[in-house]
Amino acid sequence: MKMFKFAVALFFAILATSTCKRDRCLEGETHKHKPSPELDMHECTLYSESSCCYANFTEQLAHSPVIQVSNSYWNRCGNLSKSCEDYMKKIECFYQCSPHAAHWINPNYTAGIEFVPLCQNFCDDWYEACKNDATCIHNWLTDWEWDANGENHCKNECIPYNKVYANGTDMCQSMWGDSFKVSESSCLCLQMNEKDAVAIKYLTSESSEESSSISSSEERACRRKLRKTERLTEEEGVEIEVFEIL
Repeated sequence: MKMFKFAVALFFAILATSTCKRDRCLEGETHKHKPSPELDMHECTLYSESSCCYANFTEQLAHSPVIQVSNSYWNRCGNLSKSCEDYMKKIECFYQCSPHAAHWINPNYTAGIEFVPLCQNFCDDWYEACKNDATCIHNWLTDWEWDANGENHCKNECIPYNKVYANGTDMCQSMWGDSFKVSESSCLCLQMNEKDAVAIKYLTSESSEESSSISSSEERACRRKLRKTERLTEEEGVEIEVFEIL
């Protein structure tokens, strides 16, 4: 009987620990303690069903060009192009609002993330979108000069992104320090869109946590699931078009 009670207690302890790890947010000033629905989000709607940010935070991202997010100005080298701005929003939304960001919490700075795996094509497309825009920094986390009001200023002259970063890989792995890395996988990685739901399932699994390498079985399973999801999405799109015609 004692062994049974111990086993039950151990089961619920493990379950509570596992749930706690999933059901949490980063520990930044604007983050919630736990994710919850936000139905009135102006941007970052990918995370509206389970969000680590409040809806009013997204008001800063709702209008283009985006000038300022919290105390950080995005226009120190002029307004970003719309295409570049869209990618910057995706990154900001993930960091501030994603209920999964804490899976990659930085152990030395719990308001930050570390080595979030991004897809190569996402990084390449992001670079293409921003390469002709201008910036005065290499690392957005460390290279700004901050004044007494906590606002960011350039220390160097503004030059094109393609003079600062060699390519998409360099940009993804440099712009936000160690926050992101380019994944070796084409499926077990994030693109900051609806497809992430498939990758997240495998990236946050216990087997993935126990191994730092990508297993071939997880890669194959992810690709099969992604193809199935894409087919269902295409079929739903066709059904909607037919319905609209009728």
